[in-house]
Amino acid sequence: MTTTVYGLKNCDTCRKATKWLDRFGVAHTFVDYRDTKPTPETLVEWAGKLGGFEAMVNKSSTTWRQLPDNRKAAASDAEWKLLLREYPQLIRRPLVVTDDGEISQGFSDNGFKKRFNID
Repeated sequence: MTTTVYGLKNCDTCRKATKWLDRFGVAHTFVDYRDTKPTPETLVEWAGKLGGFEAMVNKSSTTWRQLPDNRKAAASDAEWKLLLREYPQLIRRPLVVTDDGEISQGFSDNGFKKRFNID
């Protein structure tokens, strides 16, 4: 199974997730949002599987709190796509995609054990 981890190089949670995958021998590729911004089509696919654009956004982040209110009130998919392409660091991390089409966000030891069927 191919696993791709999307996040930020300097994010502690992303580092924990990739170290966990290394420790349990799960082959993966890491993609930094800032270096390789997700395409609008990819964002729409992720949003569809994660419960919408709002569910993808880390609203407790400094970046979100510093946005003007009018940017936080994205009313359409087009506005969300524009916002997340401009500020990819708003996407909850890590975002993990496997080739079976499953997508998840965040990291926890138990969550990853369940996701990757490790006892």
